[in-house]
Amino acid sequence: MNRYPIWKYLVMIVTLVFGLLYTLPNFFGEAPAVQASSGKTTFKIGPETLAEVEAVVRDAGLTPTGLYEDANSVKVRFATTDDQLKAKDALAARLNPEPDPADHRYIVALNLLSNSPDWLTSVRALPMYLGLDLRGGVHFLMQVDMETALLKRLETTASDIRTLMRERRIRHRGIDRVNDELVVRFTDQATADEALDVIRGNLQDLELTSSDSDGRPVLLARFSEDAETRIKESALTQNITTLSNRVNELGVAEPVIQRQGEDRVVVQLPGVQDTAKAKDILGRTATLEVRMVCEEPDELAALAAGTVPLGCERYNDREGRPLLVRKQIVLTGENLNDAQAGFDGQTQEPAVHLTLDGKGTRIFRDVTRRNVGKRMAILLFEKGRGEVVTAPVIRTEIGGGRVQISGAMTTVEASDIALLLRAGSLAAPMEIIEERTIGPSLGAENIEKGFNSVLWGFVALTIFIVVYYALFGLFSTVALAFNLLLLIAILSTLQATLTLPGIAAIALTLGMAIDANVLINERIREELRNGSTPQAAITEGYERAWGTILDSNITTLIAGVALLAFGSGPVRGFAVVHCIGILTSMFSAVFFSRGLVNLWYGRQKKVGKLAIGKVFRGDEKAGAMAD
Repeated sequence: MNRYPIWKYLVMIVTLVFGLLYTLPNFFGEAPAVQASSGKTTFKIGPETLAEVEAVVRDAGLTPTGLYEDANSVKVRFATTDDQLKAKDALAARLNPEPDPADHRYIVALNLLSNSPDWLTSVRALPMYLGLDLRGGVHFLMQVDMETALLKRLETTASDIRTLMRERRIRHRGIDRVNDELVVRFTDQATADEALDVIRGNLQDLELTSSDSDGRPVLLARFSEDAETRIKESALTQNITTLSNRVNELGVAEPVIQRQGEDRVVVQLPGVQDTAKAKDILGRTATLEVRMVCEEPDELAALAAGTVPLGCERYNDREGRPLLVRKQIVLTGENLNDAQAGFDGQTQEPAVHLTLDGKGTRIFRDVTRRNVGKRMAILLFEKGRGEVVTAPVIRTEIGGGRVQISGAMTTVEASDIALLLRAGSLAAPMEIIEERTIGPSLGAENIEKGFNSVLWGFVALTIFIVVYYALFGLFSTVALAFNLLLLIAILSTLQATLTLPGIAAIALTLGMAIDANVLINERIREELRNGSTPQAAITEGYERAWGTILDSNITTLIAGVALLAFGSGPVRGFAVVHCIGILTSMFSAVFFSRGLVNLWYGRQKKVGKLAIGKVFRGDEKAGAMAD
C-alpha cells in the first residue's frame, strides 16, 4: 500500500545529488580578483592576453589561485586583498604604458570571483550571483540632462526644416535657435504661409506661430508638451539601453540599471570595488560620424607640413596614419537603425553593414551624389577620441539606406564594431549626483546575518516539529532540509541574483514548506482518530491533504507571479525566490517526505502504531495506533 516503485526512489536520489552538487559552490565564498578587459573597441581579448597577464603576475612575485579567460576579459584570483592590489598596480603599469588614459588598451579593475574548486566549475556548478547588499560593489545615481536632450533634438529638427525647405524649393533667410525655439525668417508673408503649411504637415511635434522681426515675417517653432514628454522618455530609455549594453559587454556580473523618477537612473555594479574604473565603464559609449575627407591640393600640402588647415580636423586611421576630415558632420550615429557584421559582397573581406533611418538615407543619397570620386571618412568616437575606421572613395550614388564599412579588419573586429555601434551613444549627458562604494566586509556581514536568520529559523522549526510530531516530525525536518537544498541549487543553476529580500523569501519559504507537512501530519492524525489502520491513515493522509496543499500554494503562487510581473528591483528578487520556493516546497513536502515515510513504514508487513505524536481521542483503539 505504501511502497514507492524503484523509479520514484531513483528520482529522489538524483534530485538529492543535484541539490548537493549545485548548492555546494555557494559555501566556498568569493576571493579577491583583478579583471583586465578591453579598453578599446578595436582591441580584442584573446589567448595572448591570458599569457601576458599571467607573465605580469608571475614577474611581480605573486601566486594566483586561479586564472580565467572569457569572451570579454581575463580574471586573476588571489588569496588575499594585498596580492590583489599589488597585481592591479603591476597589471596597470605593464598593460597600459601610455600615460593618456584615452589610449589605454586595457581596463584593469578590482573584482570578486567565486572560490569554488575547478572540478565543480567544470560541471557548471556555479554559485548564485550576489546583489550589491551582499557582495559589495559600487552604486551610482545618475541624472540625465533633459534640457540638453531637448536642445539636441531641436538642432536635429532645424536640420530637418532646412532639408524640407530645400526639397519644396521654399526660400528662407535663415533658421536660428533662440533658447528653446526655432526662428525661421522669410522675405514675404506668402512664402511664410506656404512654409507654415509644409512644416505643419510634415513635423507634427512642433507648435508653430507666425510673427515678424524687423518688419519681415518669421515662424516660431517649439515642441509641444506631448512631444517634449516623448523626447524626454526616449532620451531616458536610450541612455538606460546604452548603459546596459556597455556594462554587459564588459562582463560585469548581473548589473542593475533601472529608472528612478523622471530623469534619474540607478546603476549598481556588484563586485566592482574600484569606483574610478566603474565610471570609466559607464563612460565607454561610442558614436559614429560620417565626414568628407579634406583632399584639396593646399589641404594635402598643409597635412604634409604638419599643420591643419581651416575647416578641417586631423585624425589617425587604424594604422596610425594621419588623415584630414571636414569639420562639418554629414551623419551621426543617431541616424543609425542597425549595425551587423558580415562580408563584402565583392572582396569577401569582413565588413560592417549599417542600416540608416529615413532621414539618414536621404542625406547619404544626396551627399554621395554630389561627391562621386571623393573620399568619405567614417569615424568612430570612443571616450572623446575619434579614430578613422575607413575612408573609401565614393564610386556612385548610394541610396536605399544600406552602407558598408570595410577595409583591413578581422571578423572579430567587425563584430565588435557592430556591437558597439548598436549600443550607441547617450541621447543626453548624464551626471553622477550620488555614488557609494559598498565594501565586501559589509556584504559579508549581511550574508552572515541572513544565514543566521535562516539557520535559527530552521532550528526553531525543527525543534517544534520533532517535539510535536515525533518521527513524522523528523521526516518533515529532512524534507524541509531537502527543500532548502533544492531551492538553493535551482537558484544557483539559474544564476539568479540573491539579495537580502531574497534571503527573507527563503526564510518565508521554510515556514510555508513546513505548513504543508503540518497539514499532512494532522490529516494522518485525523484518519487515525476516525479508526483507520496506520497504513491506510498514511495513504489517506497524503492523498486528502494534497488538495488543500495545492489550493493554498497556487493562490500564494499567483501573488508571487504578480510581484514578479509588476515589481522591480528588490521586489522582483523576493518574488523569484518566493515562486521557486513554492514549487520546491510542494515537491519536498508531498513527494520526498512520503518517500521517506514509505521507506520506513512501507517495508513493514504489519504496523502496530505510528510515531506521530499524541492523537487526542477518547477510545483506546486510536491510542494503540499512535503515540
